[in-house]
Amino acid sequence: MSESTKYENLKNNYVSTVYVVQHIPGTQAGNPKINIIGASQYGQFKFLLPEFSQMIFSPGPLIYKLREGLKNYKPRDYLLLTGDPAIIGVACSIVSDITNGKYKVLKWDKQERKYYPIEINLYEKGEVDDN
Repeated sequence: MSESTKYENLKNNYVSTVYVVQHIPGTQAGNPKINIIGASQYGQFKFLLPEFSQMIFSPGPLIYKLREGLKNYKPRDYLLLTGDPAIIGVACSIVSDITNGKYKVLKWDKQERKYYPIEINLYEKGEVDDN
């Protein structure tokens, strides 16, 4: 087997990661408020922060921890946006920095009761539909 064939096999066997920004509320008590198991079809979970993490007066340590947790983010991975909105914003910013504005998030659809992948491209030059 040639080296390029070995590489292609490794590349095709890559398992995506679903980066869960924060543990779900109620996790510590053993009674999570929402069930995110449906998102596992998109990859293996990697939890970045505990459920009670808050970004209040000194965001530096949380930003460092998020950077460390997201340093291996690849374009085929996903963000599951859970927890504190300020922390979610920072996580999206970090991933955008790593991927030059292209990344994927998982969006929960209440009617269909399932997750849908959404591809974000911050630098897309498409037309704006104001309807």
